[in-house]
Amino acid sequence: MEYIILAVILFGFVLLYLKKPNLNIDQNNLRIIELEKNLSFKESSIKELERKRDLLNVQLKSFDELKTKNTELETSLRSISEERNDLKNINTKLSNEEEKRVLDSKKEIEALITLKQSAEDEKQANNNLRVREKEEEFDKMKSQWVKHEKDVENYLKEICRNYIIKYVGQEEFPHPRNKPDNSIEIMDQLIVFDAKSPSNNNLDNFPKYIKDQTENLKKYAKHDDVKNDLFLVIPSNTLNVIDQFSYKIGEYNVFIVTKDALEPIILSLKKIEEYEFVDKLSPEERDNVCSVIGKFAHTTKRRIQIDNFFQREFLSTLDKAKKLPREILESVIEFENAEKLNPPIEKRKKTIFTKDLKDQVDDIEKDMEIRNIPKIQSGITFNNNDDKNQLVN
Repeated sequence: MEYIILAVILFGFVLLYLKKPNLNIDQNNLRIIELEKNLSFKESSIKELERKRDLLNVQLKSFDELKTKNTELETSLRSISEERNDLKNINTKLSNEEEKRVLDSKKEIEALITLKQSAEDEKQANNNLRVREKEEEFDKMKSQWVKHEKDVENYLKEICRNYIIKYVGQEEFPHPRNKPDNSIEIMDQLIVFDAKSPSNNNLDNFPKYIKDQTENLKKYAKHDDVKNDLFLVIPSNTLNVIDQFSYKIGEYNVFIVTKDALEPIILSLKKIEEYEFVDKLSPEERDNVCSVIGKFAHTTKRRIQIDNFFQREFLSTLDKAKKLPREILESVIEFENAEKLNPPIEKRKKTIFTKDLKDQVDDIEKDMEIRNIPKIQSGITFNNNDDKNQLVN
């Protein structure tokens, strides 16, 4: 474009030169020089314009790049803005949820605190109740301990009245100085029942106290008319701390009993009176009685030994049976579950007659003879002479 303008200008100057032929050459030369200057100037201007054009093209290209970058930045900004809005919404939602969670947590904590306080109050109430119950129980025990000696005395007197036994009180004890709380007289012998109870709230020392008291009973046992079996009567609520209930000290025995046991003990002691006839028996009759008792004792012990032996053997056999093959063992268990033993039931007021037992034994012996089973012979047999059983070795 600039070259076209320059050509037009040069053409104009040529036309002007041709129209004025009469101008002198100097003027033309000057004019040419001026035109050349203008042309040079114009060329410079054109070059400057081209430079500016190139610069503008570069700037335009940079502008396009900036525009593209701006578009990208705007797109990114919109995306970031949207993301920010999303994050803001999420943050708002989370904030609301956090506030709700904190509020719920506060409510739960308050509920837990209330529940804990209620549980602690209930626990404290239960502890207080247990403490009160324990205190009441202990007060009751102490009250029982305080009344123990008098209760034992009254109970012994009542037993003696019911069974016509002579009761000997502390003041009536025939020996001076050392006198027991209570005693009774059976077959001209004094049987001592000394009541003992804890002296304080601590039961830990009570067993040692009882053991010491057993040794102190020597002061009663040394008398000829005092039976060498003596009794210490303790409260029933102290039994749990006592671990030994009989002592053999020198020539006398001491038994630790409670008030509830007094009646059967006294009845057992009174039973001795019924055996006074022993003194009237002949030596042969006395030996016969002793032999019968000995036979009962021996057979009882042997029966216990035999039962224990067979129990161990049966248990050993059962253990071995567990090692049988699985199918056989399962079949054995089925048969075992199907079996049922019905031993004779003992009924009240039904007498077990010796004759019936002998008949059963005879039947068993006959069955043994049929099966060729040898019979064990006893070393002791009974004979009937003058309607009296005598033992013959």
